[in-house]
Amino acid sequence: EQHLAEVVERLKAAGIAEIFVPAGDADPPAGAWDASLPALQALSRMGNPIPQVEITGYPESHPTIDDDVTVQAMWDKRSHATAVISNLCFDPKMISSWVKRVRRRGIELPIKMGVAGPVDKTKLLTMASKVGVGESTRFLTKHASWFARLATPGYSPERLIASVAREVGDESYAVTGLHLFTFNQVAETEAWRQRLLADL
Repeated sequence: EQHLAEVVERLKAAGIAEIFVPAGDADPPAGAWDASLPALQALSRMGNPIPQVEITGYPESHPTIDDDVTVQAMWDKRSHATAVISNLCFDPKMISSWVKRVRRRGIELPIKMGVAGPVDKTKLLTMASKVGVGESTRFLTKHASWFARLATPGYSPERLIASVAREVGDESYAVTGLHLFTFNQVAETEAWRQRLLADL
């Protein structure tokens, strides 16, 4: 908790007002906290020093956590967060269905849709081998569908966004924005974002 307080002070000094708090999957955990909820609760006890606190949602099943656990976790975190960021998913029907389920469960937090930017597919596949600190085989096995879809010609973030917007673009669903996964291609993703905004 003291370490968290130090991190918060650095964030505030840097003018950062929005953070994303995923759980992480270290096994065993590095400290007493085995999930993100204890960190979120600690932030609440500090008086919510960071105005915007975002948590993870999973349109597709998590590779290592049962769906009922991720659903319960989102419910438990809702009073400590200001928005939900969806994990990567390349199926617009699955994303839309998930948004509707979240709303039926009574979770009213705004949702930001997690989207892979127009990243180079070859680079993405190469980076995959570096994820997991030497456990690339295990990682690729868990995420094979992500990379297969990304490697398939024709992936377009614009088409994905448009398809989801047709289903859950109404204000009542409160899908309020995007969370762009850049895979370290920050400049290319930002150039694409600026072009998209200009077109709009």
